[in-house]
Amino acid sequence: MNFHIMMRRNFLRMAICLNFGCAAVPSLFAQTKIVLDLQRTIELANDSSLEAFRIKNLYLSGYWEYRTYKANRLPSLTLNATPAEYNKDITQRYDSENDVDVYRSQQSYYAYGNLSVKQNLDWTGGTFYLNSNLSYIRSFGATDATQFTSVPLRIGYSQSLLGYNAFKWDKRIEPLKYEKVKKQLIYNMEAVSEQATTYFFALAMADAKYKLAQDNVVSSDTLYRMGVQRHKIAAISQADLLTLKLDLVNARNTLQNTTISRKRAMFALASFLDMDKNTEIQLDLPGHPREILIIVDKALNLAKENNPDFLDWKQNVLEAQQALDKAKKESGFNASLDASIGYNQVANNFSDAYHRPMQQELVSVSFSVPLLDWGVSKGKRNMAQNNLEVVKTSSRQSEVTLEEEVIMTVNDFNIQQSLIASAEEALDLSILAYNETRQRFVIGKTDINSLTLSLNRQQEAQQNYISALQNYWLNYYKIRKLTLHDFASGFSLSEKFDYNLNSRW
Repeated sequence: MNFHIMMRRNFLRMAICLNFGCAAVPSLFAQTKIVLDLQRTIELANDSSLEAFRIKNLYLSGYWEYRTYKANRLPSLTLNATPAEYNKDITQRYDSENDVDVYRSQQSYYAYGNLSVKQNLDWTGGTFYLNSNLSYIRSFGATDATQFTSVPLRIGYSQSLLGYNAFKWDKRIEPLKYEKVKKQLIYNMEAVSEQATTYFFALAMADAKYKLAQDNVVSSDTLYRMGVQRHKIAAISQADLLTLKLDLVNARNTLQNTTISRKRAMFALASFLDMDKNTEIQLDLPGHPREILIIVDKALNLAKENNPDFLDWKQNVLEAQQALDKAKKESGFNASLDASIGYNQVANNFSDAYHRPMQQELVSVSFSVPLLDWGVSKGKRNMAQNNLEVVKTSSRQSEVTLEEEVIMTVNDFNIQQSLIASAEEALDLSILAYNETRQRFVIGKTDINSLTLSLNRQQEAQQNYISALQNYWLNYYKIRKLTLHDFASGFSLSEKFDYNLNSRW
């Protein structure tokens, strides 16, 4: 490419990046000016936007849910106490001497304390426990009585022998949910990058149209003035002069409209980045991007490994299987075991309540057998089974849809790289063609229609170039989002997950 073309391209890019004075009324409010390139815009969006704030708090919700699950797998120490309970009432008693029921007034004071340690066992679904308790009761009335009852130590284990084991399912589902939450955070942040890219190029397009409208006003005004002079010497017709004047009026109207559109695009970007709404944003458009060839099969494999939607579908299937297992276990024969061994004692004073305690043993086996429920249990099992099949089918359909999206996005990205080069070449040619046509019009060797057509082609080429850049970067960040992989640097985004809980988010 020769020096002449390079100079024209650089001039055009500078015109897009730099915003000159506007014909509209200047703002009465002071404006903060900032220059943003695409990378800086994305960094600000990931750090400061309200959407990023929402996404990070969604992650924290999932993080603390997983922490709660982990805490439930650890031994728990609980203190239960009733420090004081006073009761005064009239109750029915049996008088054995007179063989009659009588009503008597009674008063009592009661206190109780229990210290318990529990440990849930995932694979068995049982609970191991160790506890100690002490109770005190004092009765007032015709006869006063005081008693202390103690259980210095009791060790036990309770287990549902054939029932539903929620702990086992939690151990399979909860780590999967947390892994999904982590990848969902990265996925959503890449979606923020997509949004930032959309806002960035919306303003870039508005800037380009605004600058072209400014240039068009200047050019139309110049041509109209020249037309007036040439009309005086009968070099052009009255119709051509009116056409030049109409072009000038239309150019001024277009400038007003593009000014409004530009302000709206700038306001939208500033709002998305959580900036002051009066911020004057100047854009530095990215240059020609480096060529990256993405293999479709590799992108599909990375999507299956990293995309949180695959984990979500797996979680849905597991939860449906969990519901089916619960429906089956709770609708059939069920038996449970509770066994404990320890010591207890009763005495009239505190010290004797712990003196030579007696051994306490308990073994309890219970079972339940549904005999007649009019098909309720069968209905629950069938509903759970059908729901499992629906979830599996929906997951497969969603997987196919995502695979199609990955394939189409990768293909669009690979094609878009060549389109940028083509759009760039078309832009250079349109600039040369317009300048040449304008010079020919000035010397009277072409008509106004050719000049207008050449100008329209230049504006279209400018917009096509910006659209090509926009589509390239949108596809690039969409592929990053779908695969959680950066193909430019070659590293996995999910493997480098690092979230600082002490950050301001």
